[in-house]
Amino acid sequence: MNRTLAQVLSVVFHPLLLPTYLFAVILYYMPTATLTLPYRIRWIVLSMIFFTTFIIPGVAAYSLVRLGHLDSIEMDRREQRSLPLLFTGICYALTSYLLYREPSFDAIFYFVMGVIAASVFLTYIITQFWKISAHSMGMGGGLGLLLVLNWVAPDAMMIGPIALGILLTGVVLSARLSLHAHTPAEVYGGFGSGFLLALGAAYAGL
Repeated sequence: MNRTLAQVLSVVFHPLLLPTYLFAVILYYMPTATLTLPYRIRWIVLSMIFFTTFIIPGVAAYSLVRLGHLDSIEMDRREQRSLPLLFTGICYALTSYLLYREPSFDAIFYFVMGVIAASVFLTYIITQFWKISAHSMGMGGGLGLLLVLNWVAPDAMMIGPIALGILLTGVVLSARLSLHAHTPAEVYGGFGSGFLLALGAAYAGL
């Protein structure tokens, strides 16, 4: 794969952006009948997800670079990933709690956000001894959650998003390998961990 294309794909499908993409599918693709949240205010929820899962962690990572705690925003060195991952996991867990506390939100909202938060904490734990691919963890978890959504709401006709998710997962994993950002084991291990976490959480909690 062309290096420039691989870099673009790595940015567009950065793990911090995946929650926003997934919630956009939930809020605007799934049938209105499957969600109780009024359509006219769904953009507020999506904006909140974007702010708490991308803006806040992104600003924090940039601040760490400016302060000299990180070499770069890409965090190529495994030992520098722990603090940003921990902070991001806390942000995601708090977002899950906020979704849980608000009775007007459907249960699928905080379930999905909770799985995403768990995947970040799992990445943080594994990163203590192995440079697992966060991109692959995110793509695997996202694909797994699309399958879960198809299971809990079969009328949603999720075949399109699932097919697109499979295609994009393959492309993003190939991009990470092309950039030599990770070994094949780190990439496939990340995908498998995220995918199985999503399915396992659904089996245990739904």
